[in-house]
Amino acid sequence: MKTFKIKIQYSRYLLLVLLYFLAICLIGCKSDKSKDSIKEESFKETSSTIEIVTNNMEFKTVDTLTSGWHTFKYQNMSNETHFFLMDKYPEGKTIVDTKNEVSHVFDKGMDLINQGNAEAGFAEFNKLPAWFFEVVFSGGSGLISPKHTSETTIELQPGYYVMECYVKMPNGKFHGSMGMAKAIFVSSENSGNKPPVATLDLTISSTEGIQYEGVVSKGEQVFSVTFKDQIVHENFVGHDVNLVKLEDNANLETLENWMNWADPKGLTTPAPDGVTFMGGVNDSPTGSVGYFKVSLEPGNYAFISEVPFVSKKGMFKTFTVSP
Repeated sequence: MKTFKIKIQYSRYLLLVLLYFLAICLIGCKSDKSKDSIKEESFKETSSTIEIVTNNMEFKTVDTLTSGWHTFKYQNMSNETHFFLMDKYPEGKTIVDTKNEVSHVFDKGMDLINQGNAEAGFAEFNKLPAWFFEVVFSGGSGLISPKHTSETTIELQPGYYVMECYVKMPNGKFHGSMGMAKAIFVSSENSGNKPPVATLDLTISSTEGIQYEGVVSKGEQVFSVTFKDQIVHENFVGHDVNLVKLEDNANLETLENWMNWADPKGLTTPAPDGVTFMGGVNDSPTGSVGYFKVSLEPGNYAFISEVPFVSKKGMFKTFTVSP
């Protein structure tokens, strides 16, 4: 019975690691203010797109949004691979509650684990408040390579969100702990926007993997992604869809292993040789639909999810775009 309890605590611990790094970065981290950075005050909601810019380790974008459909144009001007994911907090909870009720629990638990006392560390996480388990991952962009831009359309419900990235630095440090998290309030006023018209429809589920019918053609494409279900995978995150261009030197096995953040080298920059990430739709709830727009040149590509064992799960689909 004791062993079973420890396993449950261990799973809960890993599931919350990402949210922990999100919390500490909001509390204690400030993004670099380089001379060529775009001022955050210049970003406003428009009827067309919401701009997001990363120059170093930050999200430059709006502070508030209306609810409903929004298209996000994410310009990754940094030298690191990134994504953005929208985390919806439970009603009435903000980063102040995280600071008061969560941070000290993680600090103590992590200290114990680092000291080699894993059992006591996992037990410490039983002190986390119940609301912390109610955070909902609500979509965002797929992975996007340095100096590239993604365009993603998602539907947001009213509430308090945090935009985050948990790709890791070469030393294993999460981007979120370095400043890549931003609070955004979504109001009850509806944007009135409509989703784009897809040129190709994809579905993803835990039982059927990534599926689509037809041929992916060159030129401008709009992919819809329907989440037929959503589960917590072995790396304690849900499935998503990322588009990647594959050069001749791309190693598919290396790419598959890299997509699992729980692997010591997984989701750690730099990305594997021969791959260029072009966006996608991030972790979203069951029944939701997201869209991403890309311009495709002839070549080899793949749709891939950020979970372990993607090939066995049918979540790694290669394809060729013909001239």
